[in-house]
Amino acid sequence: MEAYHPPGRGIAMIPAEIADQLRALSGRAESEGRLTQEQLAILYNRGWFKLFVPRDLGGLELTLPDGVRLEEELAGIDGSLGWTVTLCAGANLFVGYMQPSAAQAVFADPAVCLGGSGQASGTATVAGNGYRVSGRWRYATGAPHLTHFTANCFVERDGETLLDEAGNPRVMSFFFAKDDVRIIEDWPAFGLKATASHSFEVSDIWVDETHAFVIAPERATLAQPIYRYPFLQFAEATLAANTLGMARHFVSCAKGLLKDPVVDLAETVLARLATVRASFYQAVDASWNELADRGQLSPSILQSVSDQSRIMVHVCREQVMALYPHAGLAAADASTEINRIWRDLFTASQHSLLR
Repeated sequence: MEAYHPPGRGIAMIPAEIADQLRALSGRAESEGRLTQEQLAILYNRGWFKLFVPRDLGGLELTLPDGVRLEEELAGIDGSLGWTVTLCAGANLFVGYMQPSAAQAVFADPAVCLGGSGQASGTATVAGNGYRVSGRWRYATGAPHLTHFTANCFVERDGETLLDEAGNPRVMSFFFAKDDVRIIEDWPAFGLKATASHSFEVSDIWVDETHAFVIAPERATLAQPIYRYPFLQFAEATLAANTLGMARHFVSCAKGLLKDPVVDLAETVLARLATVRASFYQAVDASWNELADRGQLSPSILQSVSDQSRIMVHVCREQVMALYPHAGLAAADASTEINRIWRDLFTASQHSLLR
């Protein structure tokens, strides 16, 4: 597979012909309730599920600013496409917290793709050099094509819940091979249909301790800076960028539907999105630069990333709603592209980190 070398920040990272191919398949993907095999082939070939995986493990090893900008572009092509890449690339980021031997074994597969849930709705009971794990988790984006599922569990020993250093119930993350998982096809949302974000469960399976990890900068097992970036702000920024991509896509579609005297409204909306986008990327870039310069991030700059992510999501929703009433019945027709974008955006906005 030919390596993909992304250009610098601010330059389109997706060739027009690739974007056109992906866009042309998005309607079929929604009707099938999952990304198409043709879309997946492009994603694997470009390495986009491995945005933040080291090069020596077959990844692109992007910085956070470049990865977030690429995810915005993908969401601007299609919401389900961008969301799936973002969530799977975010799960593949966990390579930086795995034990090296396990990471090497898992990422030897060129088509490796992790995904799962951050909700601690499972139980892991200490058993020798591993754990007995049971649980059920919701919203595993990309479930049909995942090679491994990740999940959070409360840890128990001898019937007692273990506590962490702060006295809270201890939570650890685990990954399971797809053959050990039962997928429950229950993704109910009216948007982001092609993300196939189904539930999954495991029942009393034994998991080796090498398949357990903790997502925290101080527990990183790889040296790249991305693994020292706090995961909360990483997730907020990547999800917010998806909302921005979808909002810009909505405006692009709406421009052809607006009539006088509101025809200039789309340009006003785009200007507002450009303003909030600039503030958002200023915060993301500043945080990355501080991490590179100091090796850690200050609370104030992390708060800025969180704040600007939420502000941008709020403005995107607000501006799309300002345009929607003027787009006519096409915007309410479930078979149209603009309606799909609207449904995708307002499904994405229900994520707990964006509310």
